[in-house]
Amino acid sequence: MFAKNILLFGYGNHGKFIAQGLAKDGFSVKVVESNQEYYRQAQEDGFQDAVHMDVTKDDALKALNPQDYVKLVCVMDDEHLNVFLTLSLHSLFNESYILSISDSMHTTKKLKMAGATKVIDLYEVSANRIHNILKRPVATKLLEGFVLERDGIGFKEMIITEDSFLVGMTTDEIDFSPYGVLLVGMIDEELGHAFVFITAGINHNLDCDDTIVCIGPRDKLEAFSEEIKKRERSI
Repeated sequence: MFAKNILLFGYGNHGKFIAQGLAKDGFSVKVVESNQEYYRQAQEDGFQDAVHMDVTKDDALKALNPQDYVKLVCVMDDEHLNVFLTLSLHSLFNESYILSISDSMHTTKKLKMAGATKVIDLYEVSANRIHNILKRPVATKLLEGFVLERDGIGFKEMIITEDSFLVGMTTDEIDFSPYGVLLVGMIDEELGHAFVFITAGINHNLDCDDTIVCIGPRDKLEAFSEEIKKRERSI
């Protein structure tokens, strides 16, 4: 077993950036993807030994020899598939270190129950990291760098209209992952127009005229901005 080899399942919204980041840090990354388009993208991005397969098949998983890797990283776009995969890997290779990525607080507990050695909640990590950045003296420069270094990634403020399906919900009730965006904070009218960072363990009511601040690919931010104007969600 090599000290820095990673078997990474998923090359979608988050998996792509995680794989590329690990590769830049000197890790040997083998990508496994069930989506044909994501698989082709992985190959185009330099992961030539990427594997396209059905990750729900035990025999296919065994053929990968996951026990030979220092860590197994589960970051499939489909959160239900990610939980199932984590459960399967834990059942088949219970000695392996399984790191599962969650972009929803709702799935973090499921992944832990499925047997993940460690779960990284991107919702919590990103919100807290941005919060810490903004508390530093060089906040503006760092934040600009954070956004500009990632092509197509940005922030967007969105006002919750009277007819929005978000009205009356709490931040903990909403799963933002299907929309491909991350809630960073909000301007809460109940708190006197104060900006509030959304971090784990803190829940806020969403009301008409509140402004939420999200980060994500700009096309997905625009789509989500239109989505929240509806009375009922489409996803």
